Amino acid sequence: MSALLRLLVAFAAGTIFGFGLSLSGMVDPARVIGFLNVASGHWDPSLAFVLGGALLVALPGMAIQRRLARPALDDCFHLPTATIIDPRLIVGSAVFGAGWGLAGFCPGPAVTALSIGLTAPFVFAAAMAAGMVLHDHMLARK
Repeated sequence: MSALLRLLVAFAAGTIFGFGLSLSGMVDPARVIGFLNVASGHWDPSLAFVLGGALLVALPGMAIQRRLARPALDDCFHLPTATIIDPRLIVGSAVFGAGWGLAGFCPGPAVTALSIGLTAPFVFAAAMAAGMVLHDHMLARK
């Protein structure tokens, strides 16, 4: 398949993803923090419904994917092969969760929130990029 077609499909998928995040209100850090703050007495379950809706779409898609020999727009599926839960995964998950809880953004909604034009999503995205560069720099030293 042509590279242009792949880019168009990726653009369409990203547009649908971003629209869904915006429509569901997940670009609002207060909503995410409201979900994570179970002990506050003002728990906001909306993120659970968004995640449930995502599962309703993803699970049938994964079932279909398992029956295919290859994807429509690539030569093979690029699925993770790691199955070991190691300290690096645990620490990385904890750092991700701490950042998510402190900022109220995870990467998808943060990038989507850039369209709002507020300062916080830009600061978060810049810090996220800096963290990725720092990680890659540290990994290159090993």
